[in-house]
Amino acid sequence: MDIILFYLPLVVLFALAVSDLIVGVANDAVNFTNSAIGSHVAPRWAIMLVASIGIMIGTIYASGMLEIARKGVMYPQYFTFDNVIIIFLAVMFSDVILLDLFNTYGLPTSTSVSFVFELLGGAVAIGIVNLSNSGADFSQLAQYINSDRAFLMIFSIFISILLAFTVGAVVQFFTRLVFTFRIKKHHKISSAIWSACAISFIVYYILIKGLKGSMLLSSQQSLWLHSHAALFILIFFLASSLVFIFLRFVLNINPLVVVVLAGTFALALAFAANDLVNFVGVPLAGLLSYQVTGFDIHAGATLMDDLNQSTRVPVSLLLFAGIVMILTLWFSKKARHVTKTELELARHSKGKERFESSKIAKFLVDINFLLYSFAKRLLPHFVKKWIAIRYQPKKHAKHKKNLSPAFDLVRASVNLTVASSLISLGTSLKLPLSTTYVTFMVAMGSSIADGAWDINNAPFRVNGVLIVIGGWFLTGFAAFTAAFIFALLLHYGSTTAIFILILISLFSVLRTRQLFRKHRDNIRT
Repeated sequence: MDIILFYLPLVVLFALAVSDLIVGVANDAVNFTNSAIGSHVAPRWAIMLVASIGIMIGTIYASGMLEIARKGVMYPQYFTFDNVIIIFLAVMFSDVILLDLFNTYGLPTSTSVSFVFELLGGAVAIGIVNLSNSGADFSQLAQYINSDRAFLMIFSIFISILLAFTVGAVVQFFTRLVFTFRIKKHHKISSAIWSACAISFIVYYILIKGLKGSMLLSSQQSLWLHSHAALFILIFFLASSLVFIFLRFVLNINPLVVVVLAGTFALALAFAANDLVNFVGVPLAGLLSYQVTGFDIHAGATLMDDLNQSTRVPVSLLLFAGIVMILTLWFSKKARHVTKTELELARHSKGKERFESSKIAKFLVDINFLLYSFAKRLLPHFVKKWIAIRYQPKKHAKHKKNLSPAFDLVRASVNLTVASSLISLGTSLKLPLSTTYVTFMVAMGSSIADGAWDINNAPFRVNGVLIVIGGWFLTGFAAFTAAFIFALLLHYGSTTAIFILILISLFSVLRTRQLFRKHRDNIRT
C-alpha cells in the first residue's frame, strides 16, 4: 500500500500532463492557424496538415530542456522531494482547470504565463510552510524564489502588448498603401519581393526561435548558424525572390499563399519546440525527482540539488506528446472556439459582433476617432485623396458555405511576418515574450490599420480586446492563487488532498463542458 501511495503522485502528474496538452493546444492553436484560416489560403484540412507537420517536427526536435520547470522560478536545492512533488501537483491541477476555463469562453491566454505563475504560487506556499516550520523569518523567502523572472515576465507582457499592436498597425498601413486591395491585378514584381522578404523573416524566426537548443542542430552548428545568420538570410532572400518571380510570372501562382502556409508551419514548429515544456515539463521534472531519490520510499527529506542539472526529454515521450497535440488540433471544438474569437475581432466583413459594447470601449473609441479626425485635417487634400484611393475596399468572393474570408493574404502575411519577427527579437534579447500576446495584438493592430474597424463596430471589438487583455492579467493572478491554495491543501491533506483535487478537476472539466455548450449556443442565437 505504501508503494502504491508513493507512486500515486507520479501517475497523477502524467495523467494531468495529457489533459494539459489537450487544453493547452486548444488555447495556443490560435497562434499558428488563424492567419491561414482567416484568409482562406487553403482548405481547412490542408492548413491543419501543414500545422500538424510543423508540430510533429517541432516536437521531435524539441530541446526538451526543463530549466523553467526545475529551476526557472524556484531554487530546488532548498526544497525536499516531498516539497517539489507537492509544488508540481499544484501546478498541474491549476493549469488544467485554468486553461480549460479560458477555452470554454473562447479567450486566448498565455500558457507560458500561467505555467510560470503557477510554479511561483506553489513555490511561495511551500517556502512559507518551510520557514514557518523552522521558525525562520519570512524575509528569507527570497532564497526559495527566483522572483526576478516573474517580474521580467510581467514587464514583458506590457512591452509585448504595446509593441505588437503598434508595429502590426504601422506595417499593415504601409503594406496596404503599396498593394491596395487589388493585388491580383497589379504589383507582380513587388508582391514577389514582399513575399521573399516575409518568408525570409519567417525562416529567421525558425532559426532563432524554433530551433533554439534543438536536437536537430549540434551546439557547433547552432553557433555557426547564429553567427552567420545575416549572410544566410540575405542569400535566402535573393534566392526566394527569384523563385517567387518565377511562380508569379510563369506559373501564375500567388507567392503570398506560400508565405502564409510557411508562416503557419513555422509558428507551429516553434510552438511545439519551445512551449511543449509548459505542458510536460513539470511531470518530467517530477520523474527526475523520483530518479534523484533512487525511488526510495523513505527519501522524502532528500534535497533536490540535482534538479539544477540539465537534462533532456526522451524522444518517445516527445512523440507521444506530439500525437496528442495533433489530435487535439484536429478534433477539439474548444480550439475552434478560441480561434473564432480572434477571427471575429479581426474580420473585415460586417455581421453580428461577438462581444457587447461598454462605456469604457465607447470612450476609447470616441477619443481615438477625435485624434484621427484631428490628424486627418493636418494632411494635404491630395494625400488624403491618394490614401482613400489606395484603401478603396474590394468585395471578397463568396466561398463554400457562403462565407467570405476574414481578411486577405496581404494582411495574413503581415500578421505572420510581424509576429515571427517580434518573437525572434524577444528571444534573441532573452525576454520571455508570450507567443499568444504577440500574435493576438499584431492581428488587432493590423485589423484596425486595414480599416476593418469603423465607428459602428469599433466599440464592440475594442471591448472584446479589453476583455481578452484583462483575461491575460487575470491569468497570472489566478494561476498564482490557485497553485498557492492547492499546494497548501496538498501539504496538509497529503493523499486525501490528491483525491479531492482529482474530483475537483473532473467536476471543473465536466462543468465547463456544459458552460461551453451553453456559451456556444448563445453566440449562435
